[in-house]
Amino acid sequence: MAVSCLVQRPPSPSSIKRTRPVFSEQQHSSLAARTEARGLASATLDYASPADDYIPFENTSHAQPSKDFQLPWMGAPKPRQPDQRDFGAPLIINDSLITKPPRFRSFDAISGELHDIVSTMKACLHVGRFERATALMQRLNALYKPDAPALLAAHNDYVRESAWKISTSRDQKLLNNLQKWFEVDLRGRGIIPDANTYAFMIQAVLQDISIGKSNRSIRRYFHLADEAGLRDELMNVLLTVLNEQDFGRVTRINTPEPISTAPPSTPGIEPAALTTPSSKPQSELPEVHPVDRNLPGWKALRQSLSIFSDTSEIPSPDALKGTPEENAKRGNIERQLRMEQDTYESAIEKWRSDSEQLKRIGINSALKHNSFGAIMWNWHQVLEPAVREEIKLANEAESKSVKRAADEERCHYGPFLQYLEPKKLSAITILSCMTTLGTARSGSQGSPITQTALKIGNAVQDESVAEYVKSTRGRQLRVLRRASGIRDLTEELKTRRKGMSPNVSAQALESHQWSTPVKVRIGALLLSKLIDSAKVRVFRKHPETGNVVEASQPAFLHRTLYSNGRSIGMLSLNSSIYDQLMKEPVAASLAQKYLPMLVEPKPWIGFREGGFLTNTEPMVRIAQNNEQSRHYCMIAVDNGDMAQVSAGLDVLSKTPWQINGPVFEVMLKVWNSGEAIGGIAPSNPDIELPPEPAIEDKAAHASYLKEIKRIGNEKANYKSERCYQNFQMEIARAYLKETFYFPHNVDFRGRAYPMPPFLNHMGADLCRGLLIFGIGKPLGPSGLRWLKVHLANVSGYDKASFEERVSFVENHLEEIYNSASKPLDGQRWWLQAEDPWQCLAACKELKNALDSPDPHGFVSKLAIHQDGTCNGLQHYAALGGDSIGARQVNLEPGDRPSDIYTAVAELVQEDIVEDARQGHHIAKFLEGKVTRKVVKQTVMTNVYGVTFIGAKLQVMKQLKELYPEFPHTETVNYRLAGFYIATKIFKALANMFNGAHDIQYWLGDCGSRIATAVTPEQMHRIEAAMAGTLNEPDEFRRTPLKRRGERGRKEDLLSFKQSVIWTSPLKMPVVQPYRQMGKDFVNTNLQKITLHNPSLADPVNKRKQLQAFPPNFIHSLDATHMILSALQCEKQGLTFAAVHDSFWTHAADVETMNRVLRDTFISMHSEDIIGRLGAEFAIRYKGCMYVADVKARSRVGKKIAEWRGKSSSCYVRGKQLQAIQINELLLERRRLKLLASENPEERKEGETMVTPYSIFEQSDGEADLAVEETLEDVALGNVSSARENKLKANEKLEVGNEDNIGNIDTTLDDEVGMLDQQHDEMANVEPTETEDSESDIKKKARKARQAINRKIWLWRPLTFPPVPKKVRYPISWIPING
Repeated sequence: MAVSCLVQRPPSPSSIKRTRPVFSEQQHSSLAARTEARGLASATLDYASPADDYIPFENTSHAQPSKDFQLPWMGAPKPRQPDQRDFGAPLIINDSLITKPPRFRSFDAISGELHDIVSTMKACLHVGRFERATALMQRLNALYKPDAPALLAAHNDYVRESAWKISTSRDQKLLNNLQKWFEVDLRGRGIIPDANTYAFMIQAVLQDISIGKSNRSIRRYFHLADEAGLRDELMNVLLTVLNEQDFGRVTRINTPEPISTAPPSTPGIEPAALTTPSSKPQSELPEVHPVDRNLPGWKALRQSLSIFSDTSEIPSPDALKGTPEENAKRGNIERQLRMEQDTYESAIEKWRSDSEQLKRIGINSALKHNSFGAIMWNWHQVLEPAVREEIKLANEAESKSVKRAADEERCHYGPFLQYLEPKKLSAITILSCMTTLGTARSGSQGSPITQTALKIGNAVQDESVAEYVKSTRGRQLRVLRRASGIRDLTEELKTRRKGMSPNVSAQALESHQWSTPVKVRIGALLLSKLIDSAKVRVFRKHPETGNVVEASQPAFLHRTLYSNGRSIGMLSLNSSIYDQLMKEPVAASLAQKYLPMLVEPKPWIGFREGGFLTNTEPMVRIAQNNEQSRHYCMIAVDNGDMAQVSAGLDVLSKTPWQINGPVFEVMLKVWNSGEAIGGIAPSNPDIELPPEPAIEDKAAHASYLKEIKRIGNEKANYKSERCYQNFQMEIARAYLKETFYFPHNVDFRGRAYPMPPFLNHMGADLCRGLLIFGIGKPLGPSGLRWLKVHLANVSGYDKASFEERVSFVENHLEEIYNSASKPLDGQRWWLQAEDPWQCLAACKELKNALDSPDPHGFVSKLAIHQDGTCNGLQHYAALGGDSIGARQVNLEPGDRPSDIYTAVAELVQEDIVEDARQGHHIAKFLEGKVTRKVVKQTVMTNVYGVTFIGAKLQVMKQLKELYPEFPHTETVNYRLAGFYIATKIFKALANMFNGAHDIQYWLGDCGSRIATAVTPEQMHRIEAAMAGTLNEPDEFRRTPLKRRGERGRKEDLLSFKQSVIWTSPLKMPVVQPYRQMGKDFVNTNLQKITLHNPSLADPVNKRKQLQAFPPNFIHSLDATHMILSALQCEKQGLTFAAVHDSFWTHAADVETMNRVLRDTFISMHSEDIIGRLGAEFAIRYKGCMYVADVKARSRVGKKIAEWRGKSSSCYVRGKQLQAIQINELLLERRRLKLLASENPEERKEGETMVTPYSIFEQSDGEADLAVEETLEDVALGNVSSARENKLKANEKLEVGNEDNIGNIDTTLDDEVGMLDQQHDEMANVEPTETEDSESDIKKKARKARQAINRKIWLWRPLTFPPVPKKVRYPISWIPING
């Protein structure tokens, strides 16, 4: 059952009380935050505005509020600094006690699932079904006790939605009912309102037509808030929920003197008078030849992009009263708003247009050669009435006194269908379904019903949220339409939220997120209507008569596929339209919403407030299974902790971009020619088919069929790639004369990504070659040099010194000029480059500069890239102070850049030569064959957690590509060679990065301990359960039902639920999402659907938590460096863009940017980052206990086993081992409490107690701790000792023979059923090749190894190993980029 907790934040120096945030109904109970009142050195930077001096990591003192600090409504509000809370107190949320949401018996067509009740109640309120909403609230009143926080949260949802409805309709009857509800059903039941409740009630009574009554009600609610000590908190909430006029009225009613809150006068015009300027001159370039003009994806995209040329709905510029620049901004804002808001309407209009066009030329859209848009229009025409009828039946079901099963089901999902019009629901269903089936992953077999239904449900929910935003942000849109709209809106929202917590807007949006079962039900219902309604005309030639026969068949097929003993419901397309869909996906119909922006993106000022003007994408991209991360990030944003992250995203987002017109011209010619040039997929790939062998030769015929299949897949890949490039070309052509922007957000580790998916600077060479900055800068002397260096880099000549690269360009000026002047008709030198389109762009830029009267004064817009060298290893080398490794990844100055991949290849080759000299048969064959390419992928991914098996497979893949004639004998084959080379690569890395090796091992060890830990709260509740004093449920009036397969309460409390959580140097909380996901079963109209629904109640996946921690931690440092560099570059006045560890700016500013990159990197790593992490862990996991392992044959292991054999209190024959674990855990907890007591007798009693951990302490058992093999694999360049010993013992031994690969707690898994079953990474490895069956000697040897590796578990306090010492020497590392 869900345990309700209150969120408590670190104390704020401003003394402003914080309101409890309202999370989604899926975890409707709040999350308890605990912070320790102690200092922790923090690497967090104080971000200063560009006007201030800013030195990263220099000032670690805690910001304090000024003496004249005032609350926001006391005079002129002052800016709230982002870092006004104690940096040393990490944000900690107690969620270890949260369990699966409770389930009760269904009653009167009301679900027994609490999250479903709350979701349905909100939906009823939103669509005006207040009687149903009241019944649902009464049900919650009957289930919860009055003091349950979740009940107050539900009442606040009820009051908020009612207040919003009253604000939009001024319904006086509804207002009277709400006031009665507040007095009778809320306060009358003993439920204590909070600041949110009073704020929403004030928002509602402001709409009372009686001014006197309204004022009296406002004063009364303020009086009640004063009595509860909530006035300050109430005013903070009111700042967000009220507009300026209403907020001014409220403050005048409750203050002696009126306070002017009117917004500053800003020139603007009414929306009706807005327009874009006259269409910008269109290029004389030809159109982009589509893959097929009659296919829906291309037409839909062209329809979406028509907004750049169609200005028929916008008045002429003469109607505007501003300057040309202001009018242009207004026009761009209008076009941007249209792109974001009219996605589904545009799709429907496009379908209708296709159908009408066919009818005009005399073609019935039901016949054979119709367009795909016309087909979907036919589906829409029959699906919309079906949806409308279903909504009607749902409304009728509500009014029935006796409800059948179908009626009850309609009562559950009916309100959600009414969020949107049937027309839009129909369009969403068709587009979502076709997009899912159109992915290459679906294939001809189709898509699982669960996936398709969930996609439809997600799309309906997202569009419902968008409609909610449109209805609640009318004022924002009016402000946006000013000439300085985005700036004005940003300043206004910042002013209204200064000093505020929490971000009520984000909470309101989160509260509109539906549970997964609800989304699946909605999606399955709409999908079932589509399956029943959609038909397609099928034409077949009669086999005997030869006549063409036509028939109407279902367009979609619902069938069952059996796989691995399971039945899976699949949705597939009728074969007659599948091929047509595969030629070009319909995803372009949805692209309009996420095209590059025509105006500067909104700055990020909230978790869901920033980026696109109206779309509500979150600041942090969080997967569905990372609910914990969403909670942490929402609170961190609310506290102002992520101010630097949002500021860095704003820098990246406001970088202006343009399309490189000359490069696009060349690209367009290549595209329209259909040739495969420069990475552009050919329109008709010429792949020769092999001759078909005789059918009698079965082996040859099998090889022939395999080759035919490969060629078919290759052609399909070309077609898919060309379709995607078609989208990119169309978008580039539409934006050819525009300046545009890429809004950014971050993933859960803090890495930034552009939000527009099709065309952005993170794309391949084709995209990057098309993009230039929207503003230019004169090259200057250094800029011309860096332009030449950049040209050499993209040509592939990037391992030489900078002077050699400049010389390379100067020696190839003839080829460069020829490439720029005659890219297709000349020598085509640029096509030999590693990145041909970027090379062509650089050739044209350099030619233009050299041909200008003053090359140094030439204004360049080309982005110059400075790439890090294996950035992950750079961070590891800096963390560990590895001088050799630092030199190899260019952290130390040198004449030319080092190449880590070449260095590793050389070390591996040296070892191979030595082994060959000693007669090693594999080494003899591999001598001279291990090149840079063989080792590159393994070196690159080693830092990000590649396993030894993965490394072996990577090497095998490279060997197969480079040496297809590789022998396949017992002594030399791909597998043995891959194993041998991977071992040598790991050895070379370990020698280069000694300090980094220790750090990565330390990180993995910490992750292993955290993932097998229980919290003090869990132990306390286990004690209460064992003593019989755990009175649950303590927040419910009734006892919840037990779920099928649910474990007992004590067993559930002992589950390991601790994720690895840390705070990045940017103060962003990083939460690893890896958990075991339980199963939920949902009955739908189509079938019974199994959902792997993630929850905070699920145990963590220990193996993934351990293995992912080191790479994720490095990613968070990588992201920190990039964001800090972006902030500093903005301060220096640089235009800045980045692709993770590749940094872009103007040629003239490269040296300045390089200094910034160096300074921020050195500043970061001059601090003790790992030491701070260890200190944070000590605070975050204080008081936890974890399961440690010691070697069974060690002295400590034998003593513990002997003690367990004698202990009657902890060992009873036949007793379950989990009970043993619980008993030993509580015994150890009692001993530690006694030892910490101030009573001497209790301390003495604790000293006499014997437990496994006391034996461990007395025997100094640290040396006897068992090292898990998975943990050994985590360390950088490490091969586990077991593998190394086996390799030395038998060269032929395959990895497949190794025992317990991938298991973390093997013994504990076997003895105790509480640990999750690990995914054995050996599952996909081919079986070992052996000549004969295993001999008795080998069996005995294997058993002996297993006995040696046997472990004994014990509980011990969660402490962390000492932080590895960093090699200290003067930090003069200079990251050499380029």
